[in-house]
Amino acid sequence: MLVTNRSDLDLKVPDGVTVVPLREGREVPAEDRDAEAVVAWGTPTLLASVAADLPRLRWVQSLAAGTDMFEAAGLPDDVALTSGRGLHDATVSEHAVTLALTLVRRMPQLLAAQRESRWADELRRPRAIQPPERVASLIDARVLVWGFGSIGQHLAGILAALGARVRGVARTAGVRAGFPVVDEDGLDEALTETDVLVMILPSTDATDRALDARRIDQLPDRAIVVNVGRGSTLDEDALVDALEAGRLAGAGLDVSAEEPLPADSRLWTAPNLVYTPHVAGYRAHGGKELIEHNLGALLAGDLGGMRNLVER
Repeated sequence: MLVTNRSDLDLKVPDGVTVVPLREGREVPAEDRDAEAVVAWGTPTLLASVAADLPRLRWVQSLAAGTDMFEAAGLPDDVALTSGRGLHDATVSEHAVTLALTLVRRMPQLLAAQRESRWADELRRPRAIQPPERVASLIDARVLVWGFGSIGQHLAGILAALGARVRGVARTAGVRAGFPVVDEDGLDEALTETDVLVMILPSTDATDRALDARRIDQLPDRAIVVNVGRGSTLDEDALVDALEAGRLAGAGLDVSAEEPLPADSRLWTAPNLVYTPHVAGYRAHGGKELIEHNLGALLAGDLGGMRNLVER
C-alpha cells in the first residue's frame, strides 16, 4: 500500500498490509510497482504512473475532494476509486471565509497602513453595514455559493451564522441543507443579485472558464469573487480586466489556472486581489478514519461498503 508522504496519517493497518511512503510528483519507483493500493493527493506524473505501471492495483484513495485528475489519468475500470469528499469541508470553508472577510473588512489596506506606521483615519469613518458602493460586511450580504456539494453546504452554514443571506448553485434547483439553490438556468439572474460569489467548482470540460467576462459583467460593481475550487473555472484575464476597470470590488483566489503561479501573471499585481497558493485544504481532516475504513472494506471484498466510492 503506497501512501503519500505529504500528510501524517499515522495509519493503523492489519497484519499482512505493508505501508510504503510515496513521493508525489514523480513516477512510482520500480521496486514499489507491486502495490495493490495507493493513497495520494494526485499529480499528473504520479497518476499516469499509477494507471500504467501497477498491474496489481485494486484501489486508489484520493485525499483531494475532487477526483478529476485521477479519472483523467486512465485508471483501469476494475480499480476502485474513492474520493476525499468531506475531508476538506471545514478547512476549505474556513479559508473561503478568511478570503471573504479579508476583502470585506479591507485588511489589505489596514495592513498597508500598519506597515507605514500610519493611523488609517480614512477607514474609520461611520458607515452603513451595507453601503451602496461596496460590500462592507457579511451581515446581510447576498452570498452565492457556486458548487453546492459537501464543502459548499458546510460553508453556507458558517456564512449564515455570520449573518449572510446564502443561496447555492447546483445542477438542479430546490433546497439543500436548508438553503435555496438555483440551477444553471437561474444563474445569470442570481449573479445580478450577488454581493459575494464563492466558487467551489470542480475542473471539467463543462466548468472551464465558467466565470467568464459575460458572467462577471452580471455581477454588481460592489461584488467580490472568491475561488477555492479549481483555477480552470475562472477566466483570469477577464477577472483582472474587471478589477482594473473598477467593475468589481475585489477578489480572493486560492487557486489559479497554472500552479505555481508564474511570476509574470497579472494576478500578482491586480488591484484589490488577494492570492494564496492553493492552501485552503491540503490537510486531510478525518483522512485516517476514512482510509482505514476503506482498507477494511477492500480486504473484506466489500467494495460496495467503501465510503466515497466514485462511479466511473
